[in-house]
Amino acid sequence: MVTVPTPHRSKPSTVAVSPSAGPQSCNMGTFVTLSSGQKMPMIGLGTWKSSAGQVKQAVVAALECGYRHIDCAAVYGNEQEIGEALALCVGPGKTLRREELFVTSKLWNTKHDPEDVEDACRTSLAHLGLSYLDLYLMHWPMAFQKGKELMPRRNDGTICYSDTHYRDTWKAMENLVDKGLVKVIGLSNFNARQMEEIIRVAKHKPVVNQVECHPYLSQADLLSHCQSLAVCVTAYSPLGSGDRPWATPDEPSLLEDPKLGVIAQRYQKSPAQVILRWHIQRGVACIPKSVTPSRIQQNLDVFDFNLSQDDMKLINSFSCMRRFIVPTAVKDGKTVWRDAEHPYFPFHDAY
Repeated sequence: MVTVPTPHRSKPSTVAVSPSAGPQSCNMGTFVTLSSGQKMPMIGLGTWKSSAGQVKQAVVAALECGYRHIDCAAVYGNEQEIGEALALCVGPGKTLRREELFVTSKLWNTKHDPEDVEDACRTSLAHLGLSYLDLYLMHWPMAFQKGKELMPRRNDGTICYSDTHYRDTWKAMENLVDKGLVKVIGLSNFNARQMEEIIRVAKHKPVVNQVECHPYLSQADLLSHCQSLAVCVTAYSPLGSGDRPWATPDEPSLLEDPKLGVIAQRYQKSPAQVILRWHIQRGVACIPKSVTPSRIQQNLDVFDFNLSQDDMKLINSFSCMRRFIVPTAVKDGKTVWRDAEHPYFPFHDAY
């Protein structure tokens, strides 16, 4: 069930949404109940591409306007500044209690060696100023050469890979749950086959698979598969990541799609709000990124309207398998997927 408050936040009404363990309402706002029983707010603040000097104020603004879900990652390089924001707002004598907040971080590719996993998690905890994480994700199934360099490269610029298998990394992540460093663990950028490999050997099953998802890449098959396994899908770049650094002028802009604009006018909402509402009605959690207070607020104001079935179907029809968030490289004069030769590259499979 998903709770849809009225514009004046009076008593909420409810509408059914699949899967059965889908979005519900609590005093944190609208949330999804994970297979572990934890409640994760459906809208969180994404922090990828939020630069130094901006992310602290963005997190403070988000917490002040009602966000209770912050999505982080070691590789974003801004967890210390996020920690400064959390220190201002969360804890004894502060506005929020720690248990009111849901914080996610992610294990980077150079830390897949089982002996490195706990130290990587503890580093994120120290930077964030927390004693535990609500959710810790394996950022990619692909391991890179271990070490301090986030992107270890050969002289020709190619990435140095490691053959550490994600199953072994997962076993080390399970120890973090046993030690109380994280509440639950999950995956990011895993395809269905890889996810099932983890589930077959897991003592602590993954509760989330965080993937790129938006109307141009609806992930319908992966979403259905995840729902059948009681794995929640979280959408990163849920608005199409129009500010990605490698965007080219010839690529379509989701937020400027005229068909989306017509739908937004019909509901007197912004295109971004319509997209986020589309995600929510599919049972998909979202972590839109912004450092602008007005947009941060706007991205949370998506619980006072419902998209009709016809408009849901229309937005579904936008999907054209367009991936925006895949690292690329130039090879023999052509732009190719940078990591396509990694043995555990996830995007060769259909879903």
